[in-house]
Amino acid sequence: MEKIKKLWRFCTSPEMILYLVFGVLTTVINIVAYTFLRPRLPLDEVSAVLTANAIAWVLAVAFAFITNKLFVFQSKSFAARLFWWELITFVGARLFSLVVDEYCMYLLVTVLKAGDLFSKIVVNVLVVIINYVFSKLIIFKKKA
Repeated sequence: MEKIKKLWRFCTSPEMILYLVFGVLTTVINIVAYTFLRPRLPLDEVSAVLTANAIAWVLAVAFAFITNKLFVFQSKSFAARLFWWELITFVGARLFSLVVDEYCMYLLVTVLKAGDLFSKIVVNVLVVIINYVFSKLIIFKKKA
């Protein structure tokens, strides 16, 4: 019972709620950008899916960095060394999750023949979890 209470406190903490709110907004930016770009790219289907996905990723990462830094993990310092550490590790972690994102999109859309928008939503759930773990444990880790 104590583990359930601890999990509940974690899930309802201000940090987690803010992460989820901004995570949802980041996901909306990602999906809207993808949905807008995908049919407008003069490429074959697979190339259009992957290219639109990558561009949507760049827009979402820029938004996520700012909101995660300032509001979720409350890293208010803009000292050059800390800022660059956070930015570089944030982008690096997001590049890792982009690889997961692209691979899963490819697998779901081309191999499993799932719809691309459905696949995009499912894959984003996995990506949000990966991104939180990296942000919490490495990028914006509070120094003791």
